[in-house]
Amino acid sequence: MKMDFDAILEDVGPFGTYQKLVIYLVLLPAVIPCGFHAYAQLFMAADVKHWCRVPELEHVPDQDLVKNLSIPLELKNGVLQYSSCTMYNLNYSEIVKSYQNLVDAAANKAPADIIPCTQGWIYDKTIYKSTIVTEWNLVCNKDFYSTLGLVLLAAGGIIGNYIFGYLQDSLGRKPSFFIYLLIECIFGIATAFAQNYIIWIIYRIGVGFTVPAIMTTPYVLAIELVGPRYRTLCTIISNIAYSMGLILLAGVVYLVRDWRPLALATTLPFLCFFLYLWPMPESPRWLLARGQFDKAEAILKTMARINGKSLPANYMVHLHRKYETDKQHHEVKKFKARKYGIMDLFRTPNLRKKTIIITFIWFTNTSVYVGLSYYAPVLGGDEFLNFFLAGVVELPTYLFLWPSMERLGRRWTLCMSMVVGGVACLTTFLVQHEANVTLALYCVGKMGISSSFVVLPLMASELYPTVVRGLGMSLSSVLGMLGPIFIPLVNYLGSDIMVLPLIIMGALLVAGGIASLLLPETLNQNLPQTLEDGEKMGLDTDFCCHPPVKETVTHELERKNIPTCGACNVLCSCEMINITLETGEKEPEKNDFVILTPKHTE
Repeated sequence: MKMDFDAILEDVGPFGTYQKLVIYLVLLPAVIPCGFHAYAQLFMAADVKHWCRVPELEHVPDQDLVKNLSIPLELKNGVLQYSSCTMYNLNYSEIVKSYQNLVDAAANKAPADIIPCTQGWIYDKTIYKSTIVTEWNLVCNKDFYSTLGLVLLAAGGIIGNYIFGYLQDSLGRKPSFFIYLLIECIFGIATAFAQNYIIWIIYRIGVGFTVPAIMTTPYVLAIELVGPRYRTLCTIISNIAYSMGLILLAGVVYLVRDWRPLALATTLPFLCFFLYLWPMPESPRWLLARGQFDKAEAILKTMARINGKSLPANYMVHLHRKYETDKQHHEVKKFKARKYGIMDLFRTPNLRKKTIIITFIWFTNTSVYVGLSYYAPVLGGDEFLNFFLAGVVELPTYLFLWPSMERLGRRWTLCMSMVVGGVACLTTFLVQHEANVTLALYCVGKMGISSSFVVLPLMASELYPTVVRGLGMSLSSVLGMLGPIFIPLVNYLGSDIMVLPLIIMGALLVAGGIASLLLPETLNQNLPQTLEDGEKMGLDTDFCCHPPVKETVTHELERKNIPTCGACNVLCSCEMINITLETGEKEPEKNDFVILTPKHTE
């Protein structure tokens, strides 16, 4: 039912000291667990250099000599390397007896058959002390198992996001967050004690169940606590907090190189978030919508007091009366209103086209953002530095992103972000043997996808009509979440050709960027309300039109054929006031008047 909570926020303070304390000290830190648990698994299941174990040669301290004698060379990413999964079929006991100096044995080595490893593997532990790969020998014919772990982590996220979406709306924002946190901590800690791969996978699915739902609740709560003018700021700082979480994770994984302590290091610190049970408020917007006026009143009074505002004694009484009036009106409208479903998004050609394009771009954005984040550790060079840079390069994008959206519009900002990022990823094919250049292009690609990942949800919410906006956003985001299931399979292909995943992700980005030009611009446009409005919006869109120009008051009046006054240069603001007229009748007559107030004269 309709409750003008934004008007209430103007009375208690739309972005005062209360909101700043809650958002900066409680809600933004609460975003961090999502990034930690989404990406810590990359390092728990990190692959390490390995080669066939030869028991007869284990006493030899020079491992290069051992590999030269027992391991064949193979071409990988254009470079000759020792094989990870094959060995020479030689009688190594006889070789040790026959040669006092194994250097001579390697020099006089006769041609031999190549066979798969028969006695296990030797692992290079200079980077990682232990991973699930080294502990459970998930290499060679089992090397897909770590990729499968990422796929199932993402699958758990889709199921959890669907379930917790209902939980958040039924139980409230605050209880939902602590339920997510409890589940995540239980399975995150249990991960450290998994005794085999199957148990580990079950625990990781449990963790994935809360990702990304655990990030959504603090973000929604922050948006609901502030006035409309400050929601953009909340979106920016939420993304900054998420990026800072990735940077912090890079430091943690650099310091902790054993997967079991790492599971604990990325979970135990978040137990302190249960202390937020006291300072974290429930959303007063949600409480009022649910008719829980006593709880909402307590929060609003606290908000007003800390923000230095005062509320009339009968303030909540008037709100309660308005709620009951709106409830009755809503029930009548609900009885008369038609029901909308997902099929309404596809009934008419223009709305169907926009729905398909938005969903495709959403899938592309989610796939490439997660894919590039997953790919950082295996890009070559220092994997910890790569992951650190993947988080750092997101931060500068927020400095120019929003000014760009206001000047160039959503459409061109989205297009340029995706195309620039995509071209950078595609260019890696030309410099695939230049590690530093590849890393620089990767960072440009990550900046591009980070920008578009912020622009897309805003643009989509402005394109879908009000009557199906929630359905449209849910459909596009859920189908987009299939990307994290698909993209680990793409990265798995990169085990043989390192730049292949970057080429695939670059092609997806460029395709998405071009497709965005088929969507209409939404800057300075009225939001479509009905299906008819949604169908009409963008029918005259030119594939390659000029960036929008912000409309002035005069342009807006001329567009609506309203005559303007040329006799003065006064910019006026409108204010609606309500005046009671005494007419001599039992019930006074109430009338609304519009007052024009001069604001500035040139």
